[in-house]
Amino acid sequence: MISKEKTKPIIESLLFTQDKPLTVKKIEEVIPELEEGEIRTIMYELMEEYKAEQRGIQVIEIANGFQMCTKKQYEEYVQRLLTQSRSKKISKPALETLSIIAYKQPITKVEIEAIRGVESGGVIRSLLQARLIKMGGRKNVPGRPILYCTTEDFLAHFGLRDLSDLPPLHEVNQVIEEQ
Repeated sequence: MISKEKTKPIIESLLFTQDKPLTVKKIEEVIPELEEGEIRTIMYELMEEYKAEQRGIQVIEIANGFQMCTKKQYEEYVQRLLTQSRSKKISKPALETLSIIAYKQPITKVEIEAIRGVESGGVIRSLLQARLIKMGGRKNVPGRPILYCTTEDFLAHFGLRDLSDLPPLHEVNQVIEEQ
């Protein structure tokens, strides 16, 4: 059995090495001696410790996992350092399609095209390649069209814990129009 004093820095190290949210299940695979409740307790303790201390980083719960990231108040300085955005800019058609999928999922290509009014195959392919959406099964109608839904990467990209964190639809429409 590993002591709590040792498990906390181990988990902190695991968080530090990941560029996407680390799930409790994954930690259980790496440290099988720990149960889900113990892992969650340690994660919440780490979150509080980083929040309380004068540090530039924090631990957040996001996309069904935990991630270490910079604090919002230091964003300006981090942006100065970065010469390019870590993720590609999402085009207006892709953002529009992604919004439709996020709010209407699971949804077929034909349903997306009916809402958008234009062919969307290329945009859907690019969103699949970016891993922002995935095939979520098939609709039980003639032809059995593919259903699309968002992914954990989508949640992480937009800083959401889950789909209930999505902003109201009218706010999304405003952002799309501004692009």
